Amino acid sequence: MRRRLVIFGIAQTAELAHFYFTNDTNYAVDGFTVDDAYATVPELLGLPVVPFSQVTRRFPPATHDAFVAVGYAQMNRLRTERFSDIEAMGYTLATYVSSRATVWMPDRIGRNCLVLEENTVQPYVTIGDNCFVWSGNHLGHHSTIMDGTFIASHVVISGDVTIGRRCFLGVNSTVRNGITIGDECIVGAGAVIMHDAAPGGVYPGHEAARIGVPSSRVRL
Repeated sequence: MRRRLVIFGIAQTAELAHFYFTNDTNYAVDGFTVDDAYATVPELLGLPVVPFSQVTRRFPPATHDAFVAVGYAQMNRLRTERFSDIEAMGYTLATYVSSRATVWMPDRIGRNCLVLEENTVQPYVTIGDNCFVWSGNHLGHHSTIMDGTFIASHVVISGDVTIGRRCFLGVNSTVRNGITIGDECIVGAGAVIMHDAAPGGVYPGHEAARIGVPSSRVRL
């Protein structure tokens, strides 16, 4: 028998969560919920959208697990707040780990996590609660990803790295081995972190600059 699931959120992340849980787990998604002020549509993907104030009546915690499908808005704080709210209501928070990811120790992954396809999660990696790991990343051995962090695609986290709470790591960023990144840091797309990062830091990557030669004059 398939387990029952309600998803918090109605944006694209929620649609993706519905797709993955439906096609790659033993869960059946029964509906969506969202803050009352944003419950402006009756359904999504053919399933009911229930105001958050009514979710426990429509999808009780005794019969349904929950998943918070919210991205990195407000430095991951919104997802963290809803995680806490839903946990307090008595729900079990579901985690999705793609069958197409290589994860050596899945028991070290927390609740309400999203680990998508083509990730390599090496031995002794710990991923805390409420972390989203988009597709195609390398998480090196003995690293720790703390609660509420969002890792975009094609990020390289070398061995023995600690990533703090509610961080954001952009596409194609790289963290050298043995590094500690403090809470609520932003590591921009393509950035390379070679030294420890204090909490609250912003580390932008370098955007490519157009040169003064038009493409018609470049020999490929």
